Amino acid sequence: MNYSKIYENCSLCPRNCHIDRTSSFGFCQSSSQIKAARAALHHWEEPCISGTRGSGAIFFSGCTLRCCFCQNYRISSAAYGKEISEQKLARIFLELQNQGAHNINLVTATQYLPSILNALDLVKNQLKIPIVYNSSGYEKPETIRLLKGYVDVYLPDLKYFSSELSRKYSKAEDYFEIASCAIKLMIEQTGAPVFDSDGMLQKGVIVRHLVLPNCRKDSISLLHWLKETLPSKQYLISLLSQYTPFYNSHKYPELNRRITTYEYESILKEAISLGLVEGFMQEKSSAKEEYTPPFNLEGL
Repeated sequence: MNYSKIYENCSLCPRNCHIDRTSSFGFCQSSSQIKAARAALHHWEEPCISGTRGSGAIFFSGCTLRCCFCQNYRISSAAYGKEISEQKLARIFLELQNQGAHNINLVTATQYLPSILNALDLVKNQLKIPIVYNSSGYEKPETIRLLKGYVDVYLPDLKYFSSELSRKYSKAEDYFEIASCAIKLMIEQTGAPVFDSDGMLQKGVIVRHLVLPNCRKDSISLLHWLKETLPSKQYLISLLSQYTPFYNSHKYPELNRRITTYEYESILKEAISLGLVEGFMQEKSSAKEEYTPPFNLEGL
């Protein structure tokens, strides 16, 4: 099936621009032409994604959010990257697999979803490793349904509980409403996590939450929602301490610092007290700029 017609009246994301992206740009700052900034083995995901050989990560340009602290702002907001064809993307999938990647990791891919599905169709009989959908969580139900049969592992963010915070920091007042629904559908689609004999995730959902400075109460509200709403043992949680002030963080004094040990440890303790112990945590030393990959068009 050719999905490219979707671009002509685009409603791939919750912004619902309805713009003809074959001749213009959506809120995501993307046309209908795939654009990416890096395709290489990536070692900084969760252990069950990166493993020993790395995840085959393709970082796509553009984004449906406008996070003021985005560490990938050069490609998300400034849309830096190189245009590639569907055929080239399909070859990249196979090249990463040949390099030993544990999986194909589609990072911020929603704005190019029709092209990505077409590319996956071109090589579906040759790909033997899982497909990971690495997302902001800001996804429409229709998008998740389109991905059924293509994606094995979902890696969504769950950034905010408060609509005030999501409006202020990401220009998406409806973020939690949208992301919470999307994550439920992802879990319903994949079922409980499945690992291979090496401990690599083959199927399932990892819900990521980046702890932000001065947002401890919001993080705790999210943890309670996870515990009270999502089915037990059907997903993993990943609590991230790597927040580093980037991009426009300086415009918000409350965000213009790294998180404290107290902030992160109090959220970890809350997760443990709620029984949310299946997943991952980071050392506080993870808050380093080196964790941002070089967007140098490698592999494209």
